[in-house]
Amino acid sequence: MKRFICLLAALSLAASLAYSQSAAEIMKASRDRIKADTVSTRARMVISAKDGGITERLVDQYTSTAGGVTKTMVVFQKPASVAGTRFLTIAEEGKKGDQWIFLPALGKVRRIAASEGSASFMGTDMSYDDVASADRDVDLDTYSLLREESLGGKPCWVIEAKPKDGAYQYSRMVAWIEKATHISLKMELYDKKGNLVKVMEMSEVKDIQGRLTPTVTRMTTVQAKTSTTIHMDIMKYDDLIPASVFTERYLQTGRP
Repeated sequence: MKRFICLLAALSLAASLAYSQSAAEIMKASRDRIKADTVSTRARMVISAKDGGITERLVDQYTSTAGGVTKTMVVFQKPASVAGTRFLTIAEEGKKGDQWIFLPALGKVRRIAASEGSASFMGTDMSYDDVASADRDVDLDTYSLLREESLGGKPCWVIEAKPKDGAYQYSRMVAWIEKATHISLKMELYDKKGNLVKVMEMSEVKDIQGRLTPTVTRMTTVQAKTSTTIHMDIMKYDDLIPASVFTERYLQTGRP
């Protein structure tokens, strides 16, 4: 009987490990599904307040990946109150990225401290960590396949990610990955107490240069009942982006 119980335990552990590996592979396939050396976008950020008020911002973003390093520059164009604000993230494979911001009112570049990761990014529903999440390395989290279910009529894997670093602002993230495309359609973000704090939803998938791409991303802050929706008006893959765009000089001047 003891041998039988041990055998069952071993089989259960093996199944659990296989499930975990499968979840990690699915998440990696989702993160790596679009192959491009560079991405250039122009987007409208629509910020919805609790009282129904709406503000809009026009934002350009440039991303380059080479040699295991991903660099992203975000440039605010409109309105005048935020125009000229620039934000740079540089993330090496397997590591948490470094971030810097240039605010015209200060006239200098400031590095974003790790402790500021949960702070609101430019008054939106996204934190500095959220902005960098697209470049977050898969190896920074552990994964579990919770279940399989449909979302909006699309069969999905539901995968839970838990940060290996206890200092990260979220205790866990739950993602709905569409089986047919490996597109992440939805993600729930939970705080250290296990409370659901934010929901991110991706929609309006379009074929852009042969790549299926969600063109609308909505981040909702649950308790505050506010949201920020990003509409990708222009998106280009593999356009030439000067390396100088991802430098402190460009942060300060806006000129490559």
